[in-house]
Amino acid sequence: MTESYRNYFGFQREPFRSDPDLKDILETEQIKGVCHRFDYALRLGAPALVTGEIGSGKSTALRYAAAKLHPAEYRYLWITAVSGSILEIYRLLLAELGMETASHSRATLVRRIKKEIIHLVSEKKMKVVLLIDEASLLRLEVFAELHTLCQFEQDSKAWLPLVLAGQGSLIDKLKYPGSRPLASRIVARAHLEGVDRTGMEAYLMHHLRLAGVETPFFDDTAVTAIHQGSGGLLRSANHLARGALIAAAQAKCTSVTAEHVRLAATEIF
Repeated sequence: MTESYRNYFGFQREPFRSDPDLKDILETEQIKGVCHRFDYALRLGAPALVTGEIGSGKSTALRYAAAKLHPAEYRYLWITAVSGSILEIYRLLLAELGMETASHSRATLVRRIKKEIIHLVSEKKMKVVLLIDEASLLRLEVFAELHTLCQFEQDSKAWLPLVLAGQGSLIDKLKYPGSRPLASRIVARAHLEGVDRTGMEAYLMHHLRLAGVETPFFDDTAVTAIHQGSGGLLRSANHLARGALIAAAQAKCTSVTAEHVRLAATEIF
């Protein structure tokens, strides 16, 4: 099915991929906003927050921002949050640092992490940043301790800026009393929303070009249907657009309409 629709429309590669190369990411105003706040937080060595609905492009925006960091100057540590204890976060971070994690002592794990951060900053002259994706999964007790990981030399050195990304519930968790020490340090917040219809039309055309075609296969009704059906969220838009192209190819149509989008919507959640 995939090959037939690709051949039918003349695509040179799979359109609307979920893992676009960094150079292929469309730099929207929202992504620019994430980059600005990301850079600001790094300059201050302070925490920042990126929130948005499922499929709004939080991870993509973070990847885009982090990719702009010069590898000779920056070391970014990317972990995907789990719903376990703070020990699990420490072990994930040690693994990202390439260090042994076999310990059940919080103090030992924190000491190892901080020693390595100090080594990177003081001896290798690197700037380090910790990125925690899916941070809305974190337990409340993790937020109560996480800020201490970023404290060096009696909290006088900003050596480990932290960027948290997650769904809107992340903000609610940061409002709990135990989370206040961390929340009070946050200097920048970005919230990703669904794109408007004009943005959706530009997004669809951008991905058609990436797949090797210049023809705007989606007619006005299809663009509107994809925008409304996805709520402007790009992950859902990808699924609807690809499914609509398949439906159009099966019907031997040269243009994608709202009816093809409706058919695609029956296949996804």
